Parts: sequence; C-alpha cells; structure tokens
Amino acid sequence: MESIKEIYKIGYGPSSSHTMGPRAAAEAFKIKHPTSHSFKVTLYGSLAATGKGHLTDVAIIEELAPYGVEVVWQPKIFLEKHPNGMKFEAIAENKKSFAEWIVYSVGGGKITDFTDNNEAKKIYPLTTMADILSWTKDNGRHFWEYVAEYEDDDIFEYLAEVWSVMRKTIHRGISEEGRLPGDLNLSRKAPYYYTRASSFRQNLKRRSLVFAYALAASEENACGGKVVTAPTCGASGVIPGVFYLLNTTYGMSKKKMIRGLAVAGLIGNIIKKNASISGAEVGCQGEVGSACAMASGGAAYIFGGTQSQIEYSASIGLEHFLGLTCDPVHGLVQIPCIERNAMAAARAIDASVFALLSDGTHYVAFDKVVKTMLQTGHDLPSIYKETSEGGLALFAKKANCSACVS
Repeated sequence: MESIKEIYKIGYGPSSSHTMGPRAAAEAFKIKHPTSHSFKVTLYGSLAATGKGHLTDVAIIEELAPYGVEVVWQPKIFLEKHPNGMKFEAIAENKKSFAEWIVYSVGGGKITDFTDNNEAKKIYPLTTMADILSWTKDNGRHFWEYVAEYEDDDIFEYLAEVWSVMRKTIHRGISEEGRLPGDLNLSRKAPYYYTRASSFRQNLKRRSLVFAYALAASEENACGGKVVTAPTCGASGVIPGVFYLLNTTYGMSKKKMIRGLAVAGLIGNIIKKNASISGAEVGCQGEVGSACAMASGGAAYIFGGTQSQIEYSASIGLEHFLGLTCDPVHGLVQIPCIERNAMAAARAIDASVFALLSDGTHYVAFDKVVKTMLQTGHDLPSIYKETSEGGLALFAKKANCSACVS
C-alpha cells in the first residue's frame, strides 16, 4: 500500500477524479512538452460524461495556459484500464501531433498510466485489515502506530496540516451564504443548519451540528474551494464533519484528532488497495461509503475503542453503503452528493457508538465487506458509475421546474 498522503490530498474541488486528477495530468504533460504549439485532450468514458459539471475542461485549460487547448469529449468510449481515461497530445506549429500520453484519473486525485515509473512507492508490507489487526495484537500497539512504523518521519506534521485545512474548510463553509455554482441553482445550507443547531438542546444539538459541519465542507468543495480528499473530493465532508464535532463538542485533543486521521487513513488505504475509492469504477459506495468507514473507525479510536471495535466500526460504516450508485444530477457534485456526506457523517457517529457497545466480535469481517464492495461495483452497470445516465440523474433530468421541491 502507498502512503496515506495519497489518501489525504490537499487541493481544490469539486472532484478529485474529474478536477484534481486531470489538472495534475495536464501539468505533467505541459512540463514534459514545453515546445508544443498547442494541445489536444480527449476525455473518455465517465470523465467525459460528467466532465462539464465537474469543471474538467476548465481545470485542464487553466493548467495548460497560455497554450491553446482543444478538448474532445468521448463519453461513449471506455478505455480498457479505467473509466476515467484521458489522451493528451502535443501539437506542433504545423498542427500535427508529435507526442501523446494516455493516462487515467483513478480516484482521490491520483493519476496513473499503469507503468512502473508512474506508480507511487509501496511502503506498507501488510495490506489487509486482518493482517494489520493481528500485528497490533501481537505487538500490543495501535493502528496509528502501524502507520507511524512505515510512514516518513513527517507524517504527523502532514496530518496536522490536513487537520488544519479541514477545520478552515468548515469555518468558511458555515460562514458563507449564497448560491452554489451550476445550473441547479442550489443555495448553501450549512450556515442555516449551524445557526439552528446551535439553539437546540444538547443531544439534538450534537446530531444537528454534525450535519452542519459535513454540509459546510461539502458545499465548499462544490464551490471549488480548498478541501482535503478523504478519500475523494466528492466525499470530503464526512471525516471533517465527524472529527470537527468530536474536537469541538466532546473536547478531544488535537493529538487525538491527528492520530484518528492516521487510523482513518489506514482504513481508506486498505479499501483503496483491495477495492476502489473511485465513483467511476465502483459507484458512490467507493467514495461516500469509504469515507463513512474511515470516519467510523477514526471515531471509534478517538472515543477510546479497542482495535477490534475500531475494525467493527469501520465494517459497519462501509457495509451499509454497499450498492450505492454514483448518479450526480447534471454531473455536478451537489445532488445527491452533499446530502450523502451529511448522512454518512451521522452514520459514522452511530457506527462508532454501536461498535463501542459491543466487545468487537462480529460475523462479517471488514476485509469481506471490502471484497463485497468491489464485486458489487463491478456488477453495477456503467450508468450508475458517475456517468449521470441513470438513477437520480436520469429522473431529475426528466423533471420540470414545476415538479421540483424548493
């Protein structure tokens, strides 16, 4: 498995796979071909199907400036290695292509052409929850200590920066008002949820605040704000929503939060290694489902859970999102994405409490849930994997304004 820095990437929304990844690919190709007169970029499959709503073309054109850029959309053509394929071509002054590169945006802002020199360094020798859980028991140590064992010395400094960005994202999100970009004409909800939640009695207040915080981060992402992939931009509201609540309402220390991020990152890494965090590959279960598992396990650790309870909490968090489709309306990371982040944040709190009430013993192990998620994702038709051709995206598209609910 790679470093958890690959799980937590700091950047700008609205999509890690459709915005951050293509931007990074454009930057790399531009550096490699500085003598180009212009560029041609062909987007395939899911990347092309919802690229407009995700600002894929905008990110690429901005990164390749001041050169001219021709963007070609091929939503019906799926390249073999991944649904989010791109072909970059360097164009000479005579308008002929003299170099090309096929690359894939595989989720979480990561790009790869599936060659050895393009792969991130593998640093973790154990890659399943079962093996890592055995390591913690054999050595009398925690999940976060397994992270510390194999990451670079600066990992907790990096996670401190991640935590700082998450907090600032929420601060902005609960303060900003106005309309989200795009033709859905949605208004931000987080400021109003936060204000109303603050006036509730304690038990209802806690549940309401986690909604407000998750909405805040998700709405910032939808506006192209600075966020942390956790594990993706589309699911970037779940962990911040949960962790900010635990920090501010329950008074958990900064050290506890950072170690909790290490635990959550490890869980996300296991999912990424053994299944996928890409909505285009396995549906939203790979994005919001993975984020819920990460937040659930992280919350169980922060609340003082055993290693078995943490594993159980993560299992619950992922299990109840199995089969979740990725069907963004109009290709925007707004409906149903933003509400799903809020619901997943609340479910993560519930999962951690449920697991903490147990002794950590349960029937379906985390690794089996991950395996099930991967198989379920492969069984999902492509219309339910970030193409906006099925599910809510299809039926919302058919609705007229008079049928919409304000």
